Amino acid sequence: MNGLQAYQRVNTQTSIIDADPHKLVQLLYNGALERINMAKARMQAKDFEGKGKLISKAIEILGGLRGFLDFEKGGDLAVRLEGLYDYMERTLFEANAKNDVAKLDEVADLLRSMKEGWDGIREEVAGQQAQVAG
Repeated sequence: MNGLQAYQRVNTQTSIIDADPHKLVQLLYNGALERINMAKARMQAKDFEGKGKLISKAIEILGGLRGFLDFEKGGDLAVRLEGLYDYMERTLFEANAKNDVAKLDEVADLLRSMKEGWDGIREEVAGQQAQVAG
């Protein structure tokens, strides 16, 4: 492992340890998008083994996002998000099997939209956490 990789690993671990649940979801969205972008580059470079590993990591991250769903508090929204995560996982499997860059782009676009919405509620969540702590 080179110095940059070691720094990134420590930096990521520190971010996760210090993160509240909202921030963890942001980190998961970022990680999934990063893996999909890297998989796209590997696919275009005809590095199919590397592409497969990266797509598998993105699918694992989507599973992690699914794990954050609270069906009691989230109700219909949680059910819809679970369906969307399932759709994205299936689309990534298909992208991997068919080397389909358009499918990777489709999932990346969906994740970016979801991330933008999630990022948009950050201040509201931080305000609620401050009220609970105070």
